[in-house]
Amino acid sequence: MYPLELHKMYATELRRRADRERLAREVLRARRAARRVARDSGRAARRDPANKGAEGPASTDRNRFVHAA
Repeated sequence: MYPLELHKMYATELRRRADRERLAREVLRARRAARRVARDSGRAARRDPANKGAEGPASTDRNRFVHAA
């Protein structure tokens, strides 16, 4: 009986761990999706000719410096 109880405890712990990891992945996907929506809505607002005051920066840090040869 003792090995069976250990097996059940171990199986239960594995299920809990899998649920926690699944929840963490869902949170990460939701955060990425929210960032993507925010980024894309910002791009759409900059492209919209009716929204003339929402122009983006002239350059970003990513484009500012060139790579060394």
